[in-house]
Amino acid sequence: MNFRIVLRLLGLLVCFIGLTMGFALFWSLYYRDGSTHALLFSIGLTIGIGGLLFGLGKFQKEEIFRKEALAVVGLSWLLVPVVGALPFVFSHTVPSYIDAYFEAMSGFTTTGSTVLVNIESVAPGILFWRSFTQWLGGMGIIVLFIAVLPFLGVGGRRLFSSEVSGPVSQGLTPRIKETALILWKIYILLSVIQTVVLVLCGMNLFDALCHTFATMATGGFSTKNASVGHFESLPIDLIMIVFMFLAGTNFALHYRLLKGERLSHFRDAEWKAYVGVLLFSVLFISGHLWVHQVYAGIGEALRHGAFQVVSIMTTTGFTTADFNGWPPGAKGLLVVLMFIGACAGSTGGGMKVIRILMLLKIARFRLEQIYSPRTIRKIRFGGVVVEDEVILATLSFFFIFILIFIIASLVILAMGLDLVTAVSAVAATLNNIGPGLEKVGAIEHYAHFPGIGKMVLSLCMVIGRLELFSILILFVPMFWQRK
Repeated sequence: MNFRIVLRLLGLLVCFIGLTMGFALFWSLYYRDGSTHALLFSIGLTIGIGGLLFGLGKFQKEEIFRKEALAVVGLSWLLVPVVGALPFVFSHTVPSYIDAYFEAMSGFTTTGSTVLVNIESVAPGILFWRSFTQWLGGMGIIVLFIAVLPFLGVGGRRLFSSEVSGPVSQGLTPRIKETALILWKIYILLSVIQTVVLVLCGMNLFDALCHTFATMATGGFSTKNASVGHFESLPIDLIMIVFMFLAGTNFALHYRLLKGERLSHFRDAEWKAYVGVLLFSVLFISGHLWVHQVYAGIGEALRHGAFQVVSIMTTTGFTTADFNGWPPGAKGLLVVLMFIGACAGSTGGGMKVIRILMLLKIARFRLEQIYSPRTIRKIRFGGVVVEDEVILATLSFFFIFILIFIIASLVILAMGLDLVTAVSAVAATLNNIGPGLEKVGAIEHYAHFPGIGKMVLSLCMVIGRLELFSILILFVPMFWQRK
């Protein structure tokens, strides 16, 4: 392990995070909200920490190998919330540093869980930083890092493949820097479009930006206590549904569409399954709500049912209704959607649709082998034979994911929380969704969790965001041995 180059890159990344706090500083000055000094101190301290780390490895210019890439990615996602929490601490927005770290980790991992009890009382500059952390984390702070730094070379590809979500993390172009730039250009383009449309529908620019950041990142942080439901606007609900859906789609498909491949989405097996699950879930839950007379008419049931289905499956976490009070059938399906998640290559979390499809194919393949063992078959996906290595990786991911879910749930249960709250809290953080059920429901928060519980859930957030391995590898002693 080349520790100097790891420190050098971590230092650059921390300095970059400090500079991005300047956007929040602008809004603090604009609103004169009293958080200016807190942000200035946070910027200075963050850049100072980053400069120190960079100084420890500044003479190191060797190539980044796989171990170093994994270390940079894993450590950066643990370290960035450490400095990202500073504005919450210095502005006295939260009562403790653990709460601030939880909020920052929830932001950068685009989870959307919060310890804030009264969001609307928080200074606008701090709220902007809170939402901006989600936007930075949505496409990936490492992907952005690759896009703006010209010297990473082959190491950039290794960093990219360690962060991008899904079983296959390949570039759109042979040059990984170009791929990172393309992804961020599409991300920014969609963000600009959504912001403009929200403003045209009546949101002020500040709220439009904050909700756009959280939508495109599938993060779910809102500037309002009642989330999107605060605006009570059908046009805003529809806009949010559309852009949550787009954010949950593989960005490679958006790129191909912009390049002229008009049917690229419809040729993709994962995207078709993603749409199919969403449509079925919307119809089932909306019908369920109507039959149980949760809403007076089918129109209202469809509106709220569709919003929550898209919000939960894309792991965004925005709400327009308190689904904690919905019938068990509707809540049960929402929990299932938490685990399925969005598409690979999107900003969404969860296990990803492609892995669920792969697991179904593996199960079917195994059943066919039982009654016809002599027949030679290969598992195919999208017309391509699936390699044994991909099958093993999928099964390993599923097993470890469920194991972590069980262990974390038992740990939270041991702290005295009820079963539904504990299990749904772990599901919501591990799948990067935000709201769960009962005491962490749609209109609730995580402030009442004990400190150790918040740290466990923070770890769940980053494990889910990096899809297990890039974080778990940090706990293997042999990984840190020098070559």
